[in-house]
Amino acid sequence: MSTGGRTDLNIRMHRPRCRWHPVAMVTPLSGPLSVPLSVPPGLATRPLTPSDSTGVFELIAAAELVDIGEVAIEEADLVSDWKRPSFDISTQSIGVLDGSTLVAYAEVYQGRWADLGVHPDHRGRGLGRALVGWLLAESRRQGGTLVGMPVPSGSYRERLLGAHGFEPLWDSWVLRLPPEVELAVPQLPDGYRIRAVEGPADVEAAYHVVEDAFLEWSDRPKSSYADWSVPILERPGYEPWQFRVATDPEGTIVGVALVPVGEGFGYVEKLAVRADQRGRGLGVALLSEAFATARAHGAERFELSTDSRTGALGLYESVGMVVTSTWRHLARRV
Repeated sequence: MSTGGRTDLNIRMHRPRCRWHPVAMVTPLSGPLSVPLSVPPGLATRPLTPSDSTGVFELIAAAELVDIGEVAIEEADLVSDWKRPSFDISTQSIGVLDGSTLVAYAEVYQGRWADLGVHPDHRGRGLGRALVGWLLAESRRQGGTLVGMPVPSGSYRERLLGAHGFEPLWDSWVLRLPPEVELAVPQLPDGYRIRAVEGPADVEAAYHVVEDAFLEWSDRPKSSYADWSVPILERPGYEPWQFRVATDPEGTIVGVALVPVGEGFGYVEKLAVRADQRGRGLGVALLSEAFATARAHGAERFELSTDSRTGALGLYESVGMVVTSTWRHLARRV
C-alpha cells in the first residue's frame, strides 16, 4: 500500500503477484541462451517457453506446500509475468527436465530480479547450486551488478542463497483478513467516490498514481506503462471491475486498488493514494471496497502484502489483518 505503504512485493501471490520491480534498463539481448548449465546425468536443460507455464506452476506448487504449507501460486501469475514486453523468456530463463517433466528452473529479469525453484523430490542433487551459478552469470550477461529475489523465511531457497553469499535487504509479509473480521467502511469526503475503471485513460491515470506513490520509497526508475499494464490487462481472468479507483470532486483519479480474484480468494495486488490526498480515509475505503468487490465475485479469503520499507504493517494489523507468512529479499553483487 502506498498511502505511504503498499502491496507490491516482487513475488507471486504468497510470493505476491507483482514479482518484478523494474530497474534501469540494460541493453536488450537477442539470440540463443548463452549461459550454460551443468546438470546430473539423465537430466536436460533448455530455455523456458510460454507453454511451460503449467510445468513451472506445478513445480512451484509442490515447493510451496513444503516451504509455506499451502499452494499460493496461480498459473495466471506466470502467464501474466511472462508477457511483460521487456522480458524475453527465450534468453532470460532456463528449465531443467527429467524426461518431459520440469524439475527446476530459473529466470533473471533486467539483470536484477531473479527467481529459481527446485522440485522437493529433486533437492540434494546439486541443482540449486547450479541454478545459483547460472543466475549470477545470466545477471552479468544482462549487465546487472546486483541480483536477488524474495524467498520464504526458513525455506530451502533461503538456505541455498545464504550459502552462496546472498544477504537480506528487506523483509516482507503476507497478511490475511480473518473471516470473522469486517472492515469498517469510512465515509468518503464530499464529492469523492470509488468506481471501476472505465477505459484506457483511466488505466493510464491509475498507472501514474501507483508508480508515483511506490517511487516515494523504492530506489528504481519509473516502470514503462507497457511493463506495468500488460501483466494486469492481459492476465487470464482480468475484468475491469477488479480495478477500483477513487476520484476527487473534479473526477480526477487520486487512489487505486487492484484486486484479482483467484479460486476462492481475492488478493489486493496494488493499493495507492496520491500523496496530496492522504489522511482522508481513501486508503482504507479502497481496501474495504476491494475486499467487498472480491467477495461479490466469489472470494472467501482476502489477502495482501507489504514490506519493511513501507512502514505499513502496523496499519494493516490495526484493521484486523494477520500475518500468514514472512518473506526475505536476498541479494548479492555479481
